[in-house]
Amino acid sequence: MWAFLERLLDSSMLSPHGICLLWEPELIWLHVVADTCIAAAYFSIPFALAILVTKRRDLKFGWVYWAFAIFIMACGLTHVLSIYTLWVPIYGIEGIVKAATAVASVFTAAALWPLLPKILTIPSPFELRQVQAALEEEEIKSRDATLLLQQVGEAQRAMRDSVARLTAIVETAVDGVILFDAQDRILLFNPACERLFGYRANEVMGRNVGMLMPEPAAGSDNPARHFATGGEAVGQHRDGSTFPMDLSVGKARQDGELIFVGIIHDLTARKLTEQQLQQAQKMETVGQLSGGIAHDFNNLLTVIIGNAEHLSEQLKVRPDLKRFADDICQSGERGAELTQRLLAFSRRQLLQPQMIDCRGLLDSMFKLLKRTLREDIEIRTSSGPGTIMAFADRAQLESAVLNLALNAQDAMPAGGHLTLSTELTAIDDDYRALHPEVASGAYALISVTDDGEGMTVDVIARAFEPFFTTKEVGKGSGLGLSMVYGFAKQSGGHVSIYSEPGLGTTVRIYLPHAAAGESQADLAEGEDTAPRGYETILIAEDDPFVRSSVIRRVEALGYRVVAAVNGKEALQQLRTDPGIDMLFTDIVMPGGMSGWELADQARRIRPGLPVLFTSGYALETLVEQGRAHAQAIVLTKPYRKAELAQRLRDAFAAAALAS
Repeated sequence: MWAFLERLLDSSMLSPHGICLLWEPELIWLHVVADTCIAAAYFSIPFALAILVTKRRDLKFGWVYWAFAIFIMACGLTHVLSIYTLWVPIYGIEGIVKAATAVASVFTAAALWPLLPKILTIPSPFELRQVQAALEEEEIKSRDATLLLQQVGEAQRAMRDSVARLTAIVETAVDGVILFDAQDRILLFNPACERLFGYRANEVMGRNVGMLMPEPAAGSDNPARHFATGGEAVGQHRDGSTFPMDLSVGKARQDGELIFVGIIHDLTARKLTEQQLQQAQKMETVGQLSGGIAHDFNNLLTVIIGNAEHLSEQLKVRPDLKRFADDICQSGERGAELTQRLLAFSRRQLLQPQMIDCRGLLDSMFKLLKRTLREDIEIRTSSGPGTIMAFADRAQLESAVLNLALNAQDAMPAGGHLTLSTELTAIDDDYRALHPEVASGAYALISVTDDGEGMTVDVIARAFEPFFTTKEVGKGSGLGLSMVYGFAKQSGGHVSIYSEPGLGTTVRIYLPHAAAGESQADLAEGEDTAPRGYETILIAEDDPFVRSSVIRRVEALGYRVVAAVNGKEALQQLRTDPGIDMLFTDIVMPGGMSGWELADQARRIRPGLPVLFTSGYALETLVEQGRAHAQAIVLTKPYRKAELAQRLRDAFAAAALAS
């Protein structure tokens, strides 16, 4: 092997390459220059590849570049040796270099062909430009999509805000808002509807809207058509009671389906006001008519009485005829008394108002009534704390109290109790809702209460009308209560009747208080400090107007309310609702069950249940009649908010002590 290398590297027997070129200078230097240029170019390529590979670390197949660089370097070296062999015959070394170059070239070529498919997958500049253009197009689409998403998001936010505002309007609306489809199924039921009809929204969703109307209307061919037409209609509470309502109904289409949107306004207060106004107008008309008649009748009576007196004087010598003249004169005086009462009713009498101590007036009336009424009538007086001053005509007030006492005596043919009481009170907005003709403020109240036969609702409605009487012919003119009514109205006050058959009657005269400003401030302060609560109260009251007023006032004190129209329904509510904490019931209700019986049965169902009774009579009167226990808690009608609040807490406290 060593000998082979020595022989290969031995150049002593060889001639230089220049001999073959005959030492022609032009030809020799042509080879030198050409090989030099080729060698220089070959040597520069590896340096360029080395710089490329070191600078671009991301290039794939980097080892191929290095292999190619070595191959090119070897090629350049062969050309350098070609120049050298022109003068020095080192053909062995040149052969070895060429052999190494051949090995490098073969290795490079062998490695390159398998890499060719992978190299072909590398994108060309044209493909890169296409990809770049596609990327730019996608970027534009992405920007457009982002902008579209932003617009959709803004639209969704605007829609959510709109829905939130619409929901807030519907949820907080004072009037009821109800939505139902063409199949009469309820789709929306706002809180005002819940308060109005007594149902929760989840209890009516999907049900027929006809359930909100009484059976006659709901039993028609199409139950909701009357509901959908709008106008005045009759609604039905959950407890079965009805109420007047005004409907404003519109149509719309949602997803191609017909829907109805109804706005429901409770007309209960308006109807009550209309009834009060009609009654006031009727009384005013009757008053104007009776006043005109009384005025003209007084002129006639003046002539009759004057002529009768003159005739009586002229007939002193004829006693038999003088007696007829005296009878004419007495009848004329009785007619004058009747016309005076008509003038009082029509508010055309001359009043002389002054400050009156109501407690002192009742004390003086007590002595008068003791001598006037029958012995089987027991008379009592009571008064509230402090000085109670009224501003009215004293003579007319005494006459009014006397008339009421005489009426009470007639209502107690077998004897009974008559109570005269006075206190300072106030007429608030809740009372004005039932009596809109009355001004709010502080009043001196005088009440006349008996435990006689009482009045029916129809009698109470006509009690103040002139010449209306339930007495037998010849026993009453029907002007007593009319005179009281006219006197109270002309004095700037108010008069009311509370009566129930078998319990008796209470007539209340409200007169302007002499120190109304100071007293009203005290009462207002008492209203603000009224105790509140959070319990659930079952209210049993048959009168719809009174029931709605009580519910509103009790809820304003923070309580939850469950309502019933009679004792049977109240017991049903008590059995089904374990959350009821108190029973608040009227004493006299229809249906054969009084408030006392309701309380007894309620306490069998729920022992220890607090009970608050309400009545137009004082507790003492009810106890004497055997209709109440002395320890019962009774709230006397009418009452103020502060009295209601205190009585509710008293009932809870009494039940806690009893347990």
